Amino acid sequence: MFHLLLLAGVVLGGYIFLTQTLFKRSKCKGNAAMAGKTVIITGGNTGIGKATALHLARKGARVILACRNRDKAETAIADITKQTGSTDVLYMQLDLASLKSVRCFAETFLKNESSLDLLINNAGLVADGRTEDGFGIEFGVNHLGHFLLTYLLLDRLKEGGGGRVVTLSSMAHRWGHIDLEALAATGHLGTGRYSWQFFQAYCNSKLCNVLFTHELAKRLKGTKVTCYSVHPGVVRTELSRHVSLWQKVFIEPIARLLFLDPEAGAQTTLHCSLQEGIEPLSGRYFSCCAMQEVCARARDDNMARKLWEVSEKLCGLS
Repeated sequence: MFHLLLLAGVVLGGYIFLTQTLFKRSKCKGNAAMAGKTVIITGGNTGIGKATALHLARKGARVILACRNRDKAETAIADITKQTGSTDVLYMQLDLASLKSVRCFAETFLKNESSLDLLINNAGLVADGRTEDGFGIEFGVNHLGHFLLTYLLLDRLKEGGGGRVVTLSSMAHRWGHIDLEALAATGHLGTGRYSWQFFQAYCNSKLCNVLFTHELAKRLKGTKVTCYSVHPGVVRTELSRHVSLWQKVFIEPIARLLFLDPEAGAQTTLHCSLQEGIEPLSGRYFSCCAMQEVCARARDDNMARKLWEVSEKLCGLS
């Protein structure tokens, strides 16, 4: 009996420890006015993106769901409209695995929309494969597509005065490494058919997100546009929809017990979107609705600048 009680105590203690550390919840307290503001959310039809869209639509923002799948986007829009009463949520087609699609999206947006106040680079995936342009799918979608999208929309953000760019990264960036020579030669930051191989590539792409934000902030100095990278928490989303069946069987029970739901996962994104007074922290990394320091690799000025330059070349911008 004693051993059973001891085991139960250890399990309970472990659960409490995990929910207060790795799976800790937070709550956005930011309350900036959003009525009349225009927001783009990539991957806004599901998970964290949809939860973010719900909150911003409820605050009166014009929300554009930049997604690949029209049917899923229209279903999400119907649900958001039902829950918020907003009729100012719309779909625009965007496939981040295609630089042509990114350019078409930006061209259409700039032609039809007169302002942009908030760009949320939310979409991401864990998978193996190649983009339409031949890049590693995780590097191409998680970093390069968002890099080009942000680059093409920066002038419109600057016109509004006080625009923000929020890019979803992950705590996984801590395990990321970037080999720029290999990237220039192969177009990817790791590949392979085993899960551990494309998980490493995912970590590498998340490090790109943090370095991109770090460099972007430097290039935005002197403007009123600010930018932030975000760890949303360990969230139950469709991020790992491409992993194998046996891995899903293993992960799903843990996810149901411990992982955050999308609404909880959206809180730090919302904090960086709505919290007033964080402008001096432009370029920094946030988790649990608070700024956090990052490892040396994630604040390497030289690497951030070189990654930007390589990304420009891969996108045909230089």
